[in-house]
Amino acid sequence: MQQPELLRVIDQVSKEKGIDRQLVIEAVEEAMKSAARKTYGNDLNIEAKFNQETAEIDIYEIRTVVAEIENPDTEVTLDGARERYDPESQIGDELLTKLETAPFGRIAAQAAKQNIVQKVRDYERAMIFNEFKQHEGTIQSGIVMRFERRNLVVQLRPNVDAILPEREQIPRERYRQGDRIRALIVRVDENARGPQIVLSRTNPELVKKLFEQEVPEVYEGIVEIKDVVREPGGRAKISVVSHNSDVDPVGACVGMRGSRVQAVVQELRGERIDIVPWTPDETEFVCRALSPAKVSRIVIDESDHSMEVIVPDDQLSLAIGRKGQNVRLGGKLTGWKLDVHSESEYERWQRESRRSLRRVEGLSDLRAELLLADGYKSAGELAGSEAAEIADVLEITPEEAEPLIASARSADEIERREKIVARIARAVSEAAETMLGRASEAATARVAAAGEPEIEAPVELDPAGAEAGVEG
Repeated sequence: MQQPELLRVIDQVSKEKGIDRQLVIEAVEEAMKSAARKTYGNDLNIEAKFNQETAEIDIYEIRTVVAEIENPDTEVTLDGARERYDPESQIGDELLTKLETAPFGRIAAQAAKQNIVQKVRDYERAMIFNEFKQHEGTIQSGIVMRFERRNLVVQLRPNVDAILPEREQIPRERYRQGDRIRALIVRVDENARGPQIVLSRTNPELVKKLFEQEVPEVYEGIVEIKDVVREPGGRAKISVVSHNSDVDPVGACVGMRGSRVQAVVQELRGERIDIVPWTPDETEFVCRALSPAKVSRIVIDESDHSMEVIVPDDQLSLAIGRKGQNVRLGGKLTGWKLDVHSESEYERWQRESRRSLRRVEGLSDLRAELLLADGYKSAGELAGSEAAEIADVLEITPEEAEPLIASARSADEIERREKIVARIARAVSEAAETMLGRASEAATARVAAAGEPEIEAPVELDPAGAEAGVEG
């Protein structure tokens, strides 16, 4: 099939679509093979080859030489092969017969065209998928094209669109059609409609990649970002460590006059970023993670993997942060459950705990302090513990701990009763205050309904008239 402009079309499609030239040729060959089958029959073994010199598609029928024919459409006997094809044919040879392309009808030609278009489209989709699959986890720039059900469709390059789902958008961040946007490729899926590229502006990895672009030490691996936690649009915390003693990890990320971190903040539309120097000392790391608040002391509960963080009274709101944001992000960054309390609150709890433990008969002040230091806060907690655990804390035998646990149960029962009595007394007091208040309101209402007593107005005398009356 001679096509004078076929070579030019192949080169043009290859260049415009960015597809390898050989793949386009294979698509043309496959299309012509399909057209030949529609003309000559689907059962034939047909092959199509593109001739580079003549720019022709040659169509061949292939028959295999066999001793006994099982498939007359694809096989030929040895005698038939030597008579019709090649006198030197042997069993097992494949004999090619060139077919005429002139009989190809309009339907076959149309099918060939559709086949070429589909093959080129499949190759193009495969190239896009393979290319962007390798770019998962990288930042890409694009242009906002349109909105689909609150999702943004972003054009990364001509004919390549990505989607920024609503859940991956930063709250209160708004875009208009034509705006330029930078986002992280989090996933590339392959489906029937072609590759689907999913972007994110909320993924913590976005912050890490932005610092890699802005901070050479991070890109080169001198400074390592250990972890990133964030509440998109509000605040983020990153932990950093330097693998070179001469490089300050925090200073490298902040940059001269904050230029580097400010570039990241601007890209995230004002999201505040705390840079925390990482340390293997977990308590020290927690203190740093709650910065800028100052920490007075930390009480660790290994069994619950939690820490009670005590801060000065004037630092409590700073440690907790707006709507608990600072302590929440600090907990995520360190991996510990953090409970923040003020010193005055902590001291009050300590006094109540000492008072409760000292009510246990047979428990000395020293032993009460040992239990308190180990995390026991009341007689009830002591009563619910195992003798072996108490013995380990107080360095006594389990047999010696048993009477203490029994005494703790009695003390706990007394405390429970006292709390019930106090609760009842408080309820009675509140009820009495409510009743008095209602009675006072009722009395006021009755006085208002009865009206106020009339008071005669004072008589005003004319000074001249008064003098005349005296003289008379």
